[in-house]
Formats: sequence, structure tokens, C-alpha cells
Amino acid sequence: MAVGEASGDTLGAQLLASLHARCPELTASGVAGRRMQAQGALSYVPFDKLAQRVPGRARGRKGELARIGAGLVARWLAEPPALFIGIGLPEFNLPIARRLKAAGIRALQYMGPEVWAWRRWQVKRVARYVDCVLTQFPFETAIYEQAGVPARFVGHALADQVPLEVDKAAARTQLRLPHGRRIVALLPGEHASAPVQLTEIFVKAARRLFSEVGDVHFVMPASSRESREWIETALRLHADGDFPLTALFGHAHEALAAADLALVSSGIASLEAALFKTPMVIVHRTTAAEWWLARSAASRRIIGLPNLLIGEHVVPEYVQQRATPWDLAAALAALLADASGRAHQVERFQEIHRALRQDAANSACEVVLGMLDHDSA
Repeated sequence: MAVGEASGDTLGAQLLASLHARCPELTASGVAGRRMQAQGALSYVPFDKLAQRVPGRARGRKGELARIGAGLVARWLAEPPALFIGIGLPEFNLPIARRLKAAGIRALQYMGPEVWAWRRWQVKRVARYVDCVLTQFPFETAIYEQAGVPARFVGHALADQVPLEVDKAAARTQLRLPHGRRIVALLPGEHASAPVQLTEIFVKAARRLFSEVGDVHFVMPASSRESREWIETALRLHADGDFPLTALFGHAHEALAAADLALVSSGIASLEAALFKTPMVIVHRTTAAEWWLARSAASRRIIGLPNLLIGEHVVPEYVQQRATPWDLAAALAALLADASGRAHQVERFQEIHRALRQDAANSACEVVLGMLDHDSA
């Protein structure tokens, strides 16, 4: 097994817990974080060697990652495992899977490439690398299967964890946010191509909204020191002393649970907002080169995960040059004034939540055990 991010470590730990409940003698080794190691996984490589929080760092560390991958492949070729499971980080795990599969070792990818953002022809490469992909979203399965990749939708672990009904008042109290104002969460994300610029745009949009609406309070969580520095810099440059914003270190889920409205980057932050039943406006900005490379994907007519899951534009999306502070502030103000629009979003978010609640850990466990049984037959 190999993971490279905290979300993958959580998925891996949940999967191992389910596997050990059914198959106590099973052992796992590779690259494991703290949660997976607590479930008995042996890590040959320090987890933080793969963990990448700052956008662009992976490009600068390709050589190091390739060396780590080659070392793992050599170890597993010498002592072949029954199955290789890559969790997330496809740019690292898929080359490993390709080499192991060529040697007759079965390979599975859990939380694979974001096929809705890829040029679809690239998905066919995955078919040559793995025997199966476990998908978190139902629309992914069809994309993989059309490319000849066996895929199984197992649901999203976060949908299993988040309650269907969210107590926003309790979350607000927990974070010590004012109860007399409308709370707006700002989540620019950390995996965009230009996160510093996006943080600045979000702060500018919030400052403009505050000047127009007044009775709002903002909450902005940071999940790393880098993102905390981006927030502090943007506030220093673009917000004066009376700007009502609570900056948090961590607690992104609590911030979304407490918020009446959110401004979020496309991707996982938008899904989290949907699961916490928070109406939102979605922003997608990337480099011109990356946008040009993705232009041929048909799904690019819809960017945000909630809209992809619903199949229509329920959540407003502001893409590339349309994502200006002025337009975003106007979109937030319009949604704040539109009670029926917010209620419609929440209604559709409930549908998303129920569709993704599939007991992901046990569903993934069934697939893994099926592959192991196939090998032993």
C-alpha cells in the first residue's frame, strides 16, 4: 500500500480496519501515515517524504519521488505482495502499479486520477496500469469503464462521517463566532495552480461584500503554515482593522458547518461544503496553460463537484477571468438575498449526501477481499 496525503492515510486506515475485522492475519506495508500505522501498517518510507501540501512541489520533486517509487518496486519484486493498493497520489502510485502489474502482481487504485478534469484519452492509460479502480463518485465509474478499466463505486468516506443534519448553531458556538451575523466561509484551497492569487481574490471579494452588506462575519481556515501566511498577507494588504474575519488553523469542517454561505475553490472544498449543507459559490482558476490542456474535456462545461454530481448548474461557478473580486462579491450578495435559491441548493446537497453514503470502507473491503480470493483460487 502507498499513500501520500492525509486524506489517503485516513482512507487507508479505514480500509485496513475493515480488512482486519474480516481477515485478522492480513499484513500491509509500503508508505503509511500515522493512522494507517495505528492499524498495523509498516511504512518503509517516512510519510512526509510523499506528503505534498504546497502546489507545484510535486513537479520540483519528481526525481526524488521516482527514486522512492523505484525502491518500493525493487522491494516488492523481491518479495511479491498478494496485491498492491495505491491510495490517491496517482502520479506516484500509477507508475508503481504499472511495473508491478507487468511482473504479474495485481494492482488496485483507490481514489484515482480526477478523470472529470483529465482529457479522456489519458484515462485509457490507467487500464494498462491497474486491475481495478475504486471510485468515490458514481460518474467516475462510467468514465473508467468506457475506457476499459474495471471500476467499482464505493462511495465517499466523508459522506459516511458527516451527519445528514448539521447543527450550525452548535458549530458556531464551538468556533466562538457571532450568532447575530450571517457567517460566510472562505476556502480558496491549497491545490490550485495559483493559491496565493486565489487567497487574495477571496479576501478582496469578502471586503467588498462587507462594504455592501454589513451584517456578515467571515471565517477562513488554513490547513498549513503556508496557507496561513497567504491569508495573513492578503489581510494585511487588502483588509483594514475593522474587517470581521476569524482566521483558523484547521477546523475547515467546523467552519463549513457554522457558515450560512461559502465561497470555495472547485474540487474537494466544494464537496465538503455540500455535505455540510452550506450554500456556496464555486471558483475555479488555474494557469492559462493548464486550462488550455483541459479544454477538450467535455465535462469542462461543469467544473464544481456538486454540479457534476447533480448533473446541472445548481451552484454558481466563476471560472478563470470571470472570477474577479467584484463578480464574486455580487454573486455572494445575490445568494444571501435569495432564500429560495439557498434552500434549493441545500435540497440538492441532501441528494448528493445520500448518494455518496455507501459505507465506503466496507464496500472497498469487499472488492479487496474479492481480488485476494481470486488470487488464491
